[in-house]
Amino acid sequence: MNLVRTSLLNGIAVAIKMLTLLGLNKILAVYVGPGGYAAIGQFQNAVQMLTTFASGAINTGVTKYTAEFGEDRNRLHALWRTSGTIVLVGSSVSSLLIAIFSADLARLILGNADFRGVFLCFAATLVLFSFNTLLLAILNGRKEIVSYVIANVGGSLFSLVVTSIMAVYYGLYGALVALAIYQSLSFFVTYLLCRRTDWFQFSYFFGTVDRTVAINLAKFTAMALTSAVCMPISNMMIRNDLGETLGWEAAGYWEAMWRLSSAYLLLVTTTLGVYYLPRLSELSTAKDLIDEIKQGYKIILPVTILAGFSIYFSRDFIIFLLFTNDFSPMRDLFAWQMLGDTLKIGSWILAYLILGKAMYKTYIVTEIAASASFVGLTWYLTGKLGLEGVVVAYAINYALYWMVMICCVVFYFKSLRRNSSSAIA
Repeated sequence: MNLVRTSLLNGIAVAIKMLTLLGLNKILAVYVGPGGYAAIGQFQNAVQMLTTFASGAINTGVTKYTAEFGEDRNRLHALWRTSGTIVLVGSSVSSLLIAIFSADLARLILGNADFRGVFLCFAATLVLFSFNTLLLAILNGRKEIVSYVIANVGGSLFSLVVTSIMAVYYGLYGALVALAIYQSLSFFVTYLLCRRTDWFQFSYFFGTVDRTVAINLAKFTAMALTSAVCMPISNMMIRNDLGETLGWEAAGYWEAMWRLSSAYLLLVTTTLGVYYLPRLSELSTAKDLIDEIKQGYKIILPVTILAGFSIYFSRDFIIFLLFTNDFSPMRDLFAWQMLGDTLKIGSWILAYLILGKAMYKTYIVTEIAASASFVGLTWYLTGKLGLEGVVVAYAINYALYWMVMICCVVFYFKSLRRNSSSAIA
């Protein structure tokens, strides 16, 4: 499975997901407005953190080692047994805690304890949510791209149907409940796809934890937990600051811009996860790794640049089509956001090498530094430039991050060549 074929197959799922996201953008814009957008952003960041903790943050490691172990059944079963047990215990304990503290979470994250029911719905379905992501990680690692695509399409359709109905009939509260449960419903599609394969048996996912596997997964847990905490918290801090200094409608404009950016970049970001992570995990020589990175820059970066220009020049039509006139102030955010998106993808192509090679110390330090930098730059630049400062900060932050990634990757290849020379000697 090469980059082009993987991108084309993955593009089917991404196209459907993009259409559902853009359709949901319109529905949410109409039924919850800019202020509701900010609340949805807060909740989704909280869900991202909570689900990462619940799953033990092992899914990236599961993808890497599933790809690395190939057809070695004994090692695969030890991996899946360990990861399944971790997910079951972690999601069960997390569900209980979320249910107990549902009112406190609603007050802290959404500013209103009346939303506690949203967190109760989330707690009730969290185990299914966590096992869905685990099975998707395995399909990704085994490079069963067709099944992976079908599972993601199922998830996208669930999100469209459930969120649309709930938002139309129950407004913001309904939209939040739908966002809390739709990925749990997707579990049943993913499970049926896996059950048809010759490698899947439910018993493979429960039993004694393998100590060596658990230690290896712990590196990815540390990296994933860092990402799960840093990026959502930085976004929440920025959103809160925008709401308090510029008003919650301004925070909603930025949230709408962020969601649009995430939607059109899906093809690129999911290809990095679906193709690059398992591929870079397999490769061991400097030449093969460099060739793979060059291929990424030849294909992925130009696509990102072209998409960014297209979105920028279509910004007025996009606001009209996907949002409402209430969102017209976000027009001024497009230029710097598109630049920041391009810089982000340029840096992520290198960052996936850091992730795929389990360079957890480097990853953790750079992730924390990048998140802190984004918040600091935003606070400074919004004071000088107003709302536009947040997207200027975004672009500057990823320019700095790209430079740091270049330094890290150069150091890695020097170390790899030095070790190769020592082995030959």
